[in-house]
Amino acid sequence: METKLFSPITFNQVTLKNRIVMSPMCMYSCYEQDGIVTPFHITHYESRAVGQVGLVMFEASAVQPNGRISYEDLGIWSDDHIAGLKSVTDRIHAHGAKSAIQLAHAGRKAELDDPIIAPSALQLNERFQTPHAMTKDDIAETIRSFQLAAERAQKANFDIIEIHGAHGYLINQFLSPLTNKRDDEYGGSRDNRYRFLKEIVDAIQVVWDGPTFVRLSTSEYHEEGNQLEDIIYFTNQLHDQGIDLIDCSSGGVVRVKINPYPGYQVTYAEAIKQQAEIKTGAVGLITNGMQAEEIIQNNRADLVFIGRELLKNPYWPKQAADELQTNITSPKQYQAGWR
Repeated sequence: METKLFSPITFNQVTLKNRIVMSPMCMYSCYEQDGIVTPFHITHYESRAVGQVGLVMFEASAVQPNGRISYEDLGIWSDDHIAGLKSVTDRIHAHGAKSAIQLAHAGRKAELDDPIIAPSALQLNERFQTPHAMTKDDIAETIRSFQLAAERAQKANFDIIEIHGAHGYLINQFLSPLTNKRDDEYGGSRDNRYRFLKEIVDAIQVVWDGPTFVRLSTSEYHEEGNQLEDIIYFTNQLHDQGIDLIDCSSGGVVRVKINPYPGYQVTYAEAIKQQAEIKTGAVGLITNGMQAEEIIQNNRADLVFIGRELLKNPYWPKQAADELQTNITSPKQYQAGWR
């Protein structure tokens, strides 16, 4: 049968062979705590490219050492990281997939002993430090760090950059009224809360001309947090800045109970796609080919981001193709098993 899940899509001259994305998932595997790629990362990411994922997205990679979630996170704050990252992107490209990296800063959610920063000096909970409220110099330095990280991503031969603005990390902390209590031009109004992300996008676009995605928490599950109309406002601004796609996740800003179910975040991707007229990626308990095909076929999102299922099965695209009774190109070494 003809499927849309396995049809190509182009973002700013970068064509993905299908709509399946390996969702960024922290691996906490830099055991030397230097942020440098390890043999695990090489195997982890290359195997998903062998499995015919259209876009392999690396985990959250810290633009500053104190922006790591943990000391074992991947980094992109130094030129020392470029060679290792490029060794993996070259392997991904060899299998016909494209590569992306998620540029990130944890802000107050950094589980480090070093001093940490955030828009406001608000502790997440007793497990975390109370962060230092960022000065204007801190803000400028952090924006510059995102820009330098984008330069390194280009040198490492990534096809796409994703800016991590979700899950209660630094950019999300600026966007949300729950975590941003500033009284300067970076806080207060919706426009002011967006300013930090706006300036990051502007800075990255000076050095990067490839496709750029942004991951947002499209629901904060809190009545005093950003609502859908706020998210639509932010996505309209991002569209106007030339962002290619919104990766629609949710939660993480404050501790709340979430009751996930299959496809529980897809409605956010659908609403943003319809109301902001920007391409979207759907993520969140998408587990089988029929479910993924329904999302793409009904124009609810343009890409599906697969996380846990790809941890269980690097060849999930083959499984999805079998469910949809369609054929996909197999690695020649595995043809006997893919017939």
